[in-house]
Amino acid sequence: MLTVHHLGISQSERIVWLCEELEIPYELVRYDRDPVTRLAPPDYKALHPFGTAPVVTDGDLVLGESGAIIEYVCNRYGGGRLIPKPDDPAYADFLFWFHFANASMMPASMVGLILGVLGADDDGDLTRALNARGDRAFAMVDQRLGETPYFAGDALTAADIIMLFPLTTMRLFVPRDLAPYPNIRAYLQRIGERPAYRRAMAKADPDMPLQLS
Repeated sequence: MLTVHHLGISQSERIVWLCEELEIPYELVRYDRDPVTRLAPPDYKALHPFGTAPVVTDGDLVLGESGAIIEYVCNRYGGGRLIPKPDDPAYADFLFWFHFANASMMPASMVGLILGVLGADDDGDLTRALNARGDRAFAMVDQRLGETPYFAGDALTAADIIMLFPLTTMRLFVPRDLAPYPNIRAYLQRIGERPAYRRAMAKADPDMPLQLS
């Protein structure tokens, strides 16, 4: 059986939500972060050579990386659901946002976390330039969600599964006020009304307040 190894308050929440949306059988194994370092515990790091979340196992298979896991689960267990076909008008938009999440959105968000750890000068030219990337990313997302209810168009796809984390739980690590982004806030309310998302978060992080506003 597919096993989702979920590190608390991490990107692996995506995979729990994916399984709930697809309504497929899976086993969930939860791991708590180290109470001092807030990093993954040794038994989680030992699952995969890179040592980061998410990780799934499926028989002898051990697979990491959000995008790879999402594609694997959708195609192996979901019959291709949540991934538009190449002849679907939504396909190009799906591809862009599916890859934008971890290729651009997450790195732009991580900049704030890293700069804070390093104690970088908030008024420095480099800091302003790096922070501006995050601002552009959120502005792009808000514009897109003012045009369509979901990232690829009218229906939820795997692009939403992977894009949600930097808009929600990531803000526990790098706070961002969503007041300037009305379309993002409306989108988060739509997602929050989905029973599969509610089930997933109740299983993955039952004590974590949902970052839907």
